[in-house]
Amino acid sequence: MTALMRPAAPGPEDPAAFYDEVARRSAGLVLQSYSSSFGMASRLLAEPVRTHVRTLYALVRLADEVVDAPRAGLDVERQRAVLDELETETLRALRTGHSANLVVHAFAGTARTCGIEPQLITPFFASMRTDLDVREHDQDSFERYVYGSAEVVGLMCLRAFLLETPDPDAAYAELEPGARALGAAFQKVNFLRDLAEDSQLLGRRYFPGVDPAALDEPTKHRLLDDIDTDLRVSAAAVTALPASSRRAVAAAHALFAELSLRLRSTPAAQVRTQRVRVPGPRKAVVVARSLATSARPARKESR
Repeated sequence: MTALMRPAAPGPEDPAAFYDEVARRSAGLVLQSYSSSFGMASRLLAEPVRTHVRTLYALVRLADEVVDAPRAGLDVERQRAVLDELETETLRALRTGHSANLVVHAFAGTARTCGIEPQLITPFFASMRTDLDVREHDQDSFERYVYGSAEVVGLMCLRAFLLETPDPDAAYAELEPGARALGAAFQKVNFLRDLAEDSQLLGRRYFPGVDPAALDEPTKHRLLDDIDTDLRVSAAAVTALPASSRRAVAAAHALFAELSLRLRSTPAAQVRTQRVRVPGPRKAVVVARSLATSARPARKESR
């Protein structure tokens, strides 16, 4: 090591553990920088679940930025190559436990600890790759995309939530439908609130058969009916989560339910052109109300 690179203070007693910690801090910075609602909810998670979920989010965000925020002069084929490299590095780190990419390294540590297998990782990257090629979805491709981009993320988080339960595999099997429904609801809400940006800036139409420029009230309500069904399915699973994660997931659920309500009350013509948001003060009220409700004893605790 050169003199310029050598730390001024004595190095850590365990360099590998120190590297792991730096990687986890890097993942936390990604969450802090990119997400307000999810970041707010994640602070309610108990450790070590909070750190695990932050590392999951960081990798998801990293891949998303490859396809949604390319560098100038980076064509689609180069984007695809970068995404392929990220997937290869992630799967390699899952096997070896190490990566020179701090976000990937943090994710791999979480995945190895929580039992997140490649079966949940490869569909995610497949959906990210879809964004480079597909501009309009039919029902089959839409369902595959939502599964890979959102439902598997819900399942990864579920693995982290259940890490310290007595029988995590049994609890996972019981709560899997709810976790998938929650991920799907979050994704579909984002599709609807980002309708203008996705279509005008990125040239994408996610909802099958829906022209974003012609969104009308009946179509808007039909899409929201589907979202609210996913939210109802997932609500039962939220109450069965361990206490270490129940409050945070309930808060996130409540925030997206509030977004659904606001989208219903916002004219379709406005949804077509503007991103609907929940103002900060209202977020605080929604989260506080959710915390009061979720503090009550759960009807059924996963065992």
